Amino acid sequence: MKYYIYRGKRIHVADKDLVFHFAAAYLVFIFLLVILLLHSRTIMRIDWKNISLLNKGKVHFDIPYMIISIVIASAICLTVSALYYHYYIDYIKQLFHRQKLARMILENKWYEAEQVQSNSFFKDIPSGKTKERITHFPKMYYRLENGLIHIQVEITLGKYQDQLLHLEKKLESGLYCELTDKELKDSYVEYTLLYDTIANRISIEDVQAEHGKLRLMKNIWWEYDKLPHMLIAGGTGGGKSYFILTLIEALLCTNSILYVLDPKNSDLADLEAVMPNVYYKKDDMIACIDKFYDGMMKRNEDMKQMEGYKTGENYAYLGLPANFLIFDEYVAFMEMLGSKESNAVLNKLKQLVMLGRQSGYFLILACQRPDAKYLGDGIRDQFNFRVALGRMSEMGYGMMFGETDKDFFLKQIKGRGYVDTGTSVISEFYTPLVPKGHDFLNEIDKLIVKAEKTD
Repeated sequence: MKYYIYRGKRIHVADKDLVFHFAAAYLVFIFLLVILLLHSRTIMRIDWKNISLLNKGKVHFDIPYMIISIVIASAICLTVSALYYHYYIDYIKQLFHRQKLARMILENKWYEAEQVQSNSFFKDIPSGKTKERITHFPKMYYRLENGLIHIQVEITLGKYQDQLLHLEKKLESGLYCELTDKELKDSYVEYTLLYDTIANRISIEDVQAEHGKLRLMKNIWWEYDKLPHMLIAGGTGGGKSYFILTLIEALLCTNSILYVLDPKNSDLADLEAVMPNVYYKKDDMIACIDKFYDGMMKRNEDMKQMEGYKTGENYAYLGLPANFLIFDEYVAFMEMLGSKESNAVLNKLKQLVMLGRQSGYFLILACQRPDAKYLGDGIRDQFNFRVALGRMSEMGYGMMFGETDKDFFLKQIKGRGYVDTGTSVISEFYTPLVPKGHDFLNEIDKLIVKAEKTD
Protein backbone atom coordinates (compact mmCIF):
# COMPACT_ATOMS: atom_id res chain seq x y z
CA MET A 1 0.00 0.00 0.00
CA LYS A 2 1.41 3.37 -1.02
CA TYR A 3 1.17 6.00 1.67
CA TYR A 4 0.61 9.67 0.93
CA ILE A 5 3.72 11.79 1.50
CA TYR A 6 3.19 15.44 2.27
CA ARG A 7 5.92 17.29 0.46
CA GLY A 8 4.77 20.82 1.20
CA LYS A 9 3.03 23.62 -0.68
CA ARG A 10 3.31 23.28 -4.45
CA ILE A 11 4.91 26.21 -6.26
CA HIS A 12 2.63 27.41 -9.08
CA VAL A 13 3.04 29.93 -11.89
CA ALA A 14 0.63 32.31 -10.17
CA ASP A 15 2.90 32.40 -7.11
CA LYS A 16 5.11 34.96 -8.87
CA ASP A 17 2.77 37.60 -7.39
CA LEU A 18 1.84 35.63 -4.28
CA VAL A 19 2.53 38.40 -1.74
CA PHE A 20 0.46 40.95 -3.67
CA HIS A 21 -2.44 38.53 -4.16
CA PHE A 22 -2.41 37.56 -0.48
CA ALA A 23 -2.29 41.17 0.75
CA ALA A 24 -4.89 42.39 -1.75
CA ALA A 25 -7.36 39.60 -0.98
CA TYR A 26 -7.33 40.14 2.77
CA LEU A 27 -7.05 43.93 2.81
CA VAL A 28 -9.82 44.44 0.26
CA PHE A 29 -12.04 42.17 2.34
CA ILE A 30 -11.25 44.09 5.54
CA PHE A 31 -11.70 47.45 3.77
CA LEU A 32 -15.12 46.54 2.38
CA LEU A 33 -16.19 45.01 5.68
CA VAL A 34 -15.37 48.22 7.57
CA ILE A 35 -17.16 50.38 4.96
CA LEU A 36 -20.25 48.17 5.17
CA LEU A 37 -20.27 48.31 8.98
CA LEU A 38 -19.91 52.10 9.03
CA HIS A 39 -22.70 52.52 6.48
CA SER A 40 -24.92 49.72 7.73
CA ARG A 41 -27.74 52.06 8.82
CA THR A 42 -27.79 53.86 5.50
CA ILE A 43 -27.78 50.59 3.58
CA MET A 44 -30.63 49.18 5.69
CA ARG A 45 -32.79 52.25 5.00
CA ILE A 46 -32.49 51.93 1.24
CA ASP A 47 -35.58 50.61 -0.52
CA TRP A 48 -33.81 48.18 -2.80
CA LYS A 49 -37.03 47.16 -4.57
CA ASN A 50 -37.67 50.68 -5.87
CA ILE A 51 -34.05 51.49 -6.72
CA SER A 52 -33.47 52.05 -10.41
CA LEU A 53 -31.44 54.24 -12.67
CA LEU A 54 -34.45 56.56 -13.12
CA ASN A 55 -34.95 57.35 -9.42
CA LYS A 56 -31.33 57.17 -8.29
CA GLY A 57 -31.61 60.72 -7.07
CA LYS A 58 -33.76 59.57 -4.15
CA VAL A 59 -30.75 57.76 -2.58
CA HIS A 60 -28.89 60.20 -0.41
CA PHE A 61 -25.17 59.75 0.20
CA ASP A 62 -23.34 61.74 2.85
CA ILE A 63 -20.12 62.57 0.98
CA PRO A 64 -18.12 63.88 4.02
CA TYR A 65 -19.10 60.78 6.01
CA MET A 66 -18.11 58.58 3.06
CA ILE A 67 -14.65 60.20 2.97
CA ILE A 68 -14.25 59.80 6.72
CA SER A 69 -15.26 56.12 6.51
CA ILE A 70 -12.73 55.52 3.71
CA VAL A 71 -10.00 57.11 5.86
CA ILE A 72 -11.01 54.97 8.86
CA ALA A 73 -11.12 51.78 6.76
CA SER A 74 -7.69 52.58 5.31
CA ALA A 75 -6.26 53.24 8.78
CA ILE A 76 -7.66 49.92 10.04
CA CYS A 77 -6.14 48.12 7.06
CA LEU A 78 -2.73 49.67 7.80
CA THR A 79 -3.03 48.74 11.48
CA VAL A 80 -3.99 45.16 10.66
CA SER A 81 -1.07 44.97 8.21
CA ALA A 82 1.39 46.20 10.86
CA LEU A 83 0.06 43.79 13.50
CA TYR A 84 0.10 40.87 11.07
CA TYR A 85 3.66 41.69 10.03
CA HIS A 86 4.72 41.85 13.70
CA TYR A 87 3.06 38.64 14.89
CA TYR A 88 3.16 36.56 11.70
CA ILE A 89 6.47 37.62 10.18
CA ASP A 90 7.46 33.98 9.66
CA TYR A 91 4.39 33.31 7.51
CA ILE A 92 5.07 36.44 5.46
CA LYS A 93 8.65 35.29 4.90
CA GLN A 94 7.31 31.95 3.68
CA LEU A 95 5.12 33.78 1.16
CA PHE A 96 8.16 35.70 -0.09
CA HIS A 97 10.14 32.45 -0.32
CA ARG A 98 7.46 30.77 -2.42
CA GLN A 99 7.19 33.87 -4.62
CA LYS A 100 10.96 33.91 -5.17
CA LEU A 101 10.95 30.22 -6.09
CA ALA A 102 8.22 30.78 -8.70
CA ARG A 103 10.08 33.75 -10.15
CA MET A 104 13.34 31.79 -10.19
CA ILE A 105 11.77 29.14 -12.42
CA LEU A 106 10.10 31.72 -14.66
CA GLU A 107 13.08 34.04 -15.05
CA ASN A 108 15.42 31.14 -15.83
CA LYS A 109 12.78 29.66 -18.19
CA TRP A 110 12.90 26.22 -16.57
CA TYR A 111 9.48 25.30 -17.96
CA GLU A 112 7.84 24.14 -21.17
CA ALA A 113 5.57 26.48 -23.15
CA GLU A 114 3.85 26.86 -26.49
CA GLN A 115 2.69 29.84 -28.50
CA VAL A 116 -1.07 30.12 -28.96
CA GLN A 117 -3.21 32.57 -30.89
CA SER A 118 -4.50 35.37 -28.68
CA ASN A 119 -8.09 36.57 -29.00
CA SER A 120 -8.86 40.00 -30.40
CA PHE A 121 -11.46 42.38 -29.00
CA PHE A 122 -13.94 41.01 -31.54
CA LYS A 123 -13.95 37.23 -31.21
CA ASP A 124 -15.01 36.68 -34.81
CA ILE A 125 -11.95 38.50 -36.12
CA PRO A 126 -8.70 36.56 -35.65
CA SER A 127 -5.79 38.39 -34.01
CA GLY A 128 -2.31 38.33 -35.48
CA LYS A 129 -0.71 38.21 -32.03
CA THR A 130 0.36 35.14 -30.10
CA LYS A 131 0.93 34.59 -26.40
CA GLU A 132 2.85 32.05 -24.36
CA ARG A 133 0.96 29.27 -22.63
CA ILE A 134 2.86 27.17 -20.09
CA THR A 135 2.35 23.47 -20.70
CA HIS A 136 4.69 22.09 -18.04
CA PHE A 137 5.85 23.74 -14.83
CA PRO A 138 8.37 21.81 -12.67
CA LYS A 139 7.01 20.21 -9.54
CA MET A 140 8.55 22.09 -6.64
CA TYR A 141 7.34 21.96 -3.05
CA TYR A 142 8.10 24.23 -0.10
CA ARG A 143 7.77 23.23 3.57
CA LEU A 144 8.92 24.85 6.82
CA GLU A 145 9.22 22.39 9.68
CA ASN A 146 11.09 22.55 13.01
CA GLY A 147 13.16 25.53 11.91
CA LEU A 148 14.21 23.87 8.66
CA ILE A 149 13.08 24.70 5.12
CA HIS A 150 12.56 21.65 2.94
CA ILE A 151 12.41 22.26 -0.81
CA GLN A 152 11.69 19.22 -2.96
CA VAL A 153 12.10 19.33 -6.73
CA GLU A 154 10.99 16.55 -9.06
CA ILE A 155 13.70 15.14 -11.32
CA THR A 156 12.23 13.97 -14.64
CA LEU A 157 15.38 13.50 -16.75
CA GLY A 158 14.31 16.56 -18.73
CA LYS A 159 16.54 19.23 -20.23
CA TYR A 160 16.50 21.27 -17.01
CA GLN A 161 17.63 18.41 -14.78
CA ASP A 162 21.18 19.72 -14.27
CA GLN A 163 19.93 23.14 -13.19
CA LEU A 164 17.41 21.69 -10.74
CA LEU A 165 20.05 19.37 -9.29
CA HIS A 166 22.36 22.27 -8.44
CA LEU A 167 20.24 24.95 -6.81
CA GLU A 168 22.37 25.31 -3.68
CA LYS A 169 23.86 28.76 -4.36
CA LYS A 170 20.63 30.21 -5.71
CA LEU A 171 18.62 29.01 -2.73
CA GLU A 172 21.15 30.22 -0.15
CA SER A 173 21.58 33.69 -1.61
CA GLY A 174 17.97 34.11 -2.77
CA LEU A 175 16.25 32.94 0.42
CA TYR A 176 19.05 34.18 2.69
CA CYS A 177 19.21 30.80 4.42
CA GLU A 178 21.98 28.28 4.93
CA LEU A 179 21.98 24.87 3.24
CA THR A 180 22.39 22.04 5.73
CA ASP A 181 21.65 18.99 3.60
CA LYS A 182 20.95 17.83 0.07
CA GLU A 183 19.48 14.39 -0.57
CA LEU A 184 18.24 12.54 -3.64
CA LYS A 185 15.20 10.41 -2.91
CA ASP A 186 12.55 8.69 -5.05
CA SER A 187 12.80 10.90 -8.18
CA TYR A 188 13.02 14.04 -6.02
CA VAL A 189 15.98 16.05 -4.81
CA GLU A 190 15.42 17.61 -1.39
CA TYR A 191 17.27 20.72 -0.27
CA THR A 192 17.22 21.40 3.48
CA LEU A 193 18.04 24.90 4.63
CA LEU A 194 18.32 26.40 8.09
CA TYR A 195 15.64 29.05 8.49
CA ASP A 196 16.66 32.20 10.38
CA THR A 197 20.02 30.78 11.43
CA ILE A 198 20.76 33.19 14.26
CA ALA A 199 17.41 32.33 15.88
CA ASN A 200 18.77 28.79 16.30
CA ARG A 201 21.63 30.02 18.43
CA ILE A 202 21.56 28.63 21.95
CA SER A 203 22.97 29.74 25.28
CA ILE A 204 25.80 27.94 27.06
CA GLU A 205 23.23 26.56 29.52
CA ASP A 206 21.55 24.72 26.63
CA VAL A 207 24.70 23.00 25.39
CA GLN A 208 24.20 19.28 25.98
CA ALA A 209 26.63 16.39 25.78
CA GLU A 210 24.97 13.00 25.90
CA HIS A 211 24.87 9.66 24.07
CA GLY A 212 28.01 10.43 22.11
CA LYS A 213 26.93 13.79 20.72
CA LEU A 214 27.21 17.43 21.67
CA ARG A 215 24.50 20.00 20.95
CA LEU A 216 25.91 23.32 19.70
CA MET A 217 22.84 24.91 18.05
CA LYS A 218 19.17 23.99 18.03
CA ASN A 219 19.64 22.03 14.82
CA ILE A 220 23.36 21.26 14.95
CA TRP A 221 25.00 18.45 16.93
CA TRP A 222 28.56 17.18 16.89
CA GLU A 223 28.07 13.41 16.89
CA TYR A 224 31.59 12.56 17.96
CA ASP A 225 30.86 8.83 18.34
CA LYS A 226 29.96 8.65 14.64
CA LEU A 227 31.95 11.54 13.18
CA PRO A 228 34.95 11.96 15.49
CA HIS A 229 37.47 14.79 15.82
CA MET A 230 36.84 18.53 15.52
CA LEU A 231 38.91 21.14 13.73
CA ILE A 232 38.45 24.78 14.74
CA ALA A 233 39.96 27.72 12.87
CA GLY A 234 39.66 31.43 13.51
CA GLY A 235 41.65 34.57 14.04
CA THR A 236 41.87 36.84 17.04
CA GLY A 237 38.48 38.12 18.21
CA GLY A 238 36.47 35.48 16.37
CA GLY A 239 35.28 33.77 19.56
CA LYS A 240 37.51 30.70 19.28
CA SER A 241 38.69 30.68 22.92
CA TYR A 242 35.18 31.07 24.34
CA PHE A 243 33.97 28.29 22.06
CA ILE A 244 36.69 25.90 23.27
CA LEU A 245 35.95 26.77 26.90
CA THR A 246 32.25 26.09 26.21
CA LEU A 247 33.17 22.66 24.83
CA ILE A 248 35.29 21.91 27.89
CA GLU A 249 32.52 22.92 30.29
CA ALA A 250 29.95 20.83 28.41
CA LEU A 251 32.17 17.73 28.18
CA LEU A 252 32.97 17.92 31.89
CA CYS A 253 29.26 17.42 32.56
CA THR A 254 29.76 13.86 31.27
CA ASN A 255 32.23 11.26 32.52
CA SER A 256 34.75 12.31 29.84
CA ILE A 257 38.46 12.69 30.57
CA LEU A 258 39.99 15.86 29.17
CA TYR A 259 43.56 16.85 28.31
CA VAL A 260 44.21 20.50 27.43
CA LEU A 261 47.25 21.87 25.58
CA ASP A 262 47.93 25.61 25.20
CA PRO A 263 51.39 26.34 23.77
CA LYS A 264 50.89 30.13 24.00
CA ASN A 265 50.18 29.97 27.74
CA SER A 266 47.00 31.95 27.18
CA ASP A 267 43.33 31.50 28.20
CA LEU A 268 43.28 27.70 28.30
CA ALA A 269 46.47 27.54 30.34
CA ASP A 270 44.59 29.29 33.17
CA LEU A 271 42.58 26.09 33.60
CA GLU A 272 45.61 24.55 35.28
CA ALA A 273 44.40 26.18 38.49
CA VAL A 274 41.15 24.21 38.56
CA MET A 275 41.59 21.00 36.54
CA PRO A 276 44.25 18.35 35.94
CA ASN A 277 45.97 17.52 32.65
CA VAL A 278 46.50 21.12 31.48
CA TYR A 279 49.88 21.80 29.87
CA TYR A 280 51.57 24.75 28.16
CA LYS A 281 55.30 23.88 28.22
CA LYS A 282 56.72 22.15 25.14
CA ASP A 283 58.12 19.07 26.86
CA ASP A 284 55.01 18.61 28.98
CA MET A 285 52.81 18.88 25.89
CA ILE A 286 54.85 16.29 23.99
CA ALA A 287 54.65 13.98 27.01
CA CYS A 288 50.88 14.49 27.16
CA ILE A 289 50.50 13.57 23.47
CA ASP A 290 52.56 10.44 24.07
CA LYS A 291 50.42 9.56 27.10
CA PHE A 292 47.21 10.12 25.16
CA TYR A 293 48.45 7.98 22.26
CA ASP A 294 49.62 5.17 24.55
CA GLY A 295 46.26 5.25 26.34
CA MET A 296 44.44 4.77 23.06
CA MET A 297 46.64 1.85 22.01
CA LYS A 298 46.27 0.18 25.40
CA ARG A 299 42.48 0.58 25.39
CA ASN A 300 42.28 -0.94 21.92
CA GLU A 301 43.95 -4.05 23.31
CA ASP A 302 42.07 -4.08 26.63
CA MET A 303 38.63 -3.73 25.00
CA LYS A 304 39.05 -7.04 23.20
CA GLN A 305 39.73 -8.79 26.51
CA MET A 306 36.77 -7.22 28.34
CA GLU A 307 33.66 -9.20 29.18
CA GLY A 308 30.84 -8.25 26.86
CA TYR A 309 33.14 -7.16 24.03
CA LYS A 310 31.41 -7.37 20.68
CA THR A 311 32.93 -6.81 17.25
CA GLY A 312 31.73 -3.55 15.75
CA GLU A 313 30.74 -1.96 19.07
CA ASN A 314 32.68 0.98 20.52
CA TYR A 315 33.92 2.12 23.92
CA ALA A 316 30.47 3.39 25.01
CA TYR A 317 29.00 -0.11 24.59
CA LEU A 318 31.44 -1.28 27.28
CA GLY A 319 30.71 1.68 29.56
CA LEU A 320 34.10 3.31 29.14
CA PRO A 321 34.57 7.11 29.32
CA ALA A 322 35.48 9.21 26.28
CA ASN A 323 38.90 10.91 26.21
CA PHE A 324 39.43 14.30 24.53
CA LEU A 325 42.71 15.96 23.66
CA ILE A 326 41.95 19.67 23.28
CA PHE A 327 44.83 21.29 21.45
CA ASP A 328 44.79 25.08 21.04
CA GLU A 329 47.15 26.89 18.62
CA TYR A 330 48.18 23.59 17.08
CA VAL A 331 50.07 25.12 14.13
CA ALA A 332 51.95 27.50 16.44
CA PHE A 333 53.05 24.53 18.54
CA MET A 334 54.26 22.60 15.51
CA GLU A 335 56.31 25.62 14.43
CA MET A 336 58.10 25.48 17.80
CA LEU A 337 59.37 21.94 17.18
CA GLY A 338 62.32 20.69 15.27
CA SER A 339 61.78 18.47 12.26
CA LYS A 340 62.34 15.24 14.20
CA GLU A 341 59.97 16.18 17.02
CA SER A 342 57.45 17.55 14.54
CA ASN A 343 57.39 14.32 12.54
CA ALA A 344 57.00 12.23 15.71
CA VAL A 345 54.04 14.32 16.94
CA LEU A 346 52.40 14.38 13.53
CA ASN A 347 52.75 10.61 13.17
CA LYS A 348 51.00 10.00 16.51
CA LEU A 349 48.22 12.48 15.68
CA LYS A 350 47.65 10.60 12.41
CA GLN A 351 47.26 7.37 14.35
CA LEU A 352 44.87 9.06 16.79
CA VAL A 353 42.55 10.38 14.10
CA MET A 354 42.58 7.04 12.28
CA LEU A 355 42.07 4.73 15.26
CA GLY A 356 40.55 6.87 17.99
CA ARG A 357 36.83 6.53 17.22
CA GLN A 358 36.44 2.90 18.27
CA SER A 359 38.28 3.32 21.55
CA GLY A 360 36.81 6.74 22.39
CA TYR A 361 39.89 8.93 21.94
CA PHE A 362 39.01 12.18 20.20
CA LEU A 363 40.94 15.24 19.07
CA ILE A 364 39.81 18.86 19.12
CA LEU A 365 42.44 20.88 17.26
CA ALA A 366 42.29 24.68 17.08
CA CYS A 367 44.45 27.02 15.03
CA GLN A 368 44.30 30.38 13.32
CA ARG A 369 44.63 28.80 9.90
CA PRO A 370 44.74 25.06 9.06
CA ASP A 371 48.15 24.99 7.39
CA ALA A 372 48.40 22.05 5.00
CA LYS A 373 51.99 21.52 6.15
CA TYR A 374 50.76 20.13 9.47
CA LEU A 375 47.38 18.84 8.36
CA GLY A 376 48.44 17.10 5.17
CA ASP A 377 48.55 13.47 4.07
CA GLY A 378 44.79 13.12 4.58
CA ILE A 379 44.84 13.99 8.29
CA ARG A 380 42.58 17.02 7.72
CA ASP A 381 39.96 14.82 6.04
CA GLN A 382 39.66 12.79 9.25
CA PHE A 383 38.31 15.82 11.11
CA ASN A 384 34.66 15.30 10.36
CA PHE A 385 33.39 18.36 12.24
CA ARG A 386 34.99 21.63 11.10
CA VAL A 387 34.27 25.14 12.34
CA ALA A 388 35.68 28.36 10.90
CA LEU A 389 35.00 31.38 13.14
CA GLY A 390 35.36 35.09 12.44
CA ARG A 391 36.94 36.59 9.38
CA MET A 392 39.00 34.31 7.13
CA SER A 393 40.45 34.67 3.65
CA GLU A 394 39.27 32.64 0.69
CA MET A 395 42.49 30.64 0.97
CA GLY A 396 41.76 30.00 4.63
CA TYR A 397 38.27 28.72 3.85
CA GLY A 398 39.79 26.56 1.11
CA MET A 399 42.25 25.05 3.59
CA MET A 400 39.43 24.47 6.04
CA PHE A 401 36.70 23.03 3.82
CA GLY A 402 38.54 22.03 0.65
CA GLU A 403 37.37 22.99 -2.82
CA THR A 404 33.92 24.55 -2.69
CA ASP A 405 31.87 27.09 -4.63
CA LYS A 406 30.25 28.30 -1.41
CA ASP A 407 29.89 32.08 -1.07
CA PHE A 408 31.20 33.19 2.32
CA PHE A 409 29.78 36.40 3.79
CA LEU A 410 31.14 38.45 6.66
CA LYS A 411 28.84 39.60 9.47
CA GLN A 412 30.22 41.56 12.40
CA ILE A 413 28.85 39.15 15.03
CA LYS A 414 31.22 37.57 17.52
CA GLY A 415 31.03 33.79 17.50
CA ARG A 416 29.71 33.62 13.95
CA GLY A 417 31.29 31.42 11.32
CA TYR A 418 30.71 28.39 9.12
CA VAL A 419 30.50 24.69 9.89
CA ASP A 420 30.69 21.37 8.12
CA THR A 421 29.11 18.73 10.36
CA GLY A 422 30.51 15.86 8.33
CA THR A 423 28.01 16.01 5.48
CA SER A 424 30.23 18.12 3.16
CA VAL A 425 27.55 20.81 3.33
CA ILE A 426 28.86 24.11 4.68
CA SER A 427 26.36 26.21 6.63
CA GLU A 428 26.33 29.30 8.82
CA PHE A 429 27.18 28.69 12.45
CA TYR A 430 26.91 30.59 15.73
CA THR A 431 28.75 29.50 18.85
CA PRO A 432 26.66 29.22 22.04
CA LEU A 433 26.05 32.54 23.76
CA VAL A 434 28.10 33.18 26.88
CA PRO A 435 26.35 35.70 29.18
CA LYS A 436 28.31 38.58 30.64
CA GLY A 437 29.83 37.70 33.96
CA HIS A 438 30.05 33.98 33.20
CA ASP A 439 33.16 32.72 35.01
CA PHE A 440 34.52 29.67 33.20
CA LEU A 441 37.15 28.95 35.84
CA ASN A 442 34.59 28.99 38.62
CA GLU A 443 32.07 26.84 36.72
CA ILE A 444 34.71 24.32 35.65
CA ASP A 445 36.04 24.16 39.20
CA LYS A 446 32.55 23.30 40.47
CA LEU A 447 32.24 20.52 37.87
CA ILE A 448 35.64 19.08 38.79
CA VAL A 449 34.80 19.10 42.51
CA LYS A 450 31.42 17.50 41.81
CA ALA A 451 33.05 14.77 39.71
CA GLU A 452 35.61 14.04 42.46
CA LYS A 453 32.86 13.69 45.06
CA THR A 454 30.95 11.34 42.78
CA ASP A 455 34.04 9.17 42.30
